Amino acid sequence: MTDLVLSPQEREQGSRFVPVFDSKGLLTAVVVDATNGAVLVVAHMNREALDATLASGNVTFWSRSRGKLWMKGETSGNVLKVAEMLVDCDQDALVIRAHPAGPTCHTGAVSCFYRRLEQDADGVPVLVKVKT
Repeated sequence: MTDLVLSPQEREQGSRFVPVFDSKGLLTAVVVDATNGAVLVVAHMNREALDATLASGNVTFWSRSRGKLWMKGETSGNVLKVAEMLVDCDQDALVIRAHPAGPTCHTGAVSCFYRRLEQDADGVPVLVKVKT
């Protein structure tokens, strides 16, 4: 991957992968279960995380809070094995279809999206656990 500048036509219709990182050097990665399409986790990748993911086949992110790379499952063993990577039209976001080797969330939940936002009788937003 180079710092090649593409025309809008080339970026949107061409075959060159030239990811667009934001001002902090990140792009958004949405990971979904390759088997059932459930959203597992949304995180960010810098160039190093993207390169590590492509090289290893295991999803690797950039931790904004820790300021370092982290391979999902590096301590738990619950890695996310890449099945397919989809790139959006602007090349600034990815959808990664992956096979999880266990729960994806650090809480032990199958997905990091295990609560639904609802409103109580007074219209106050509340979180309700859902089956994942």
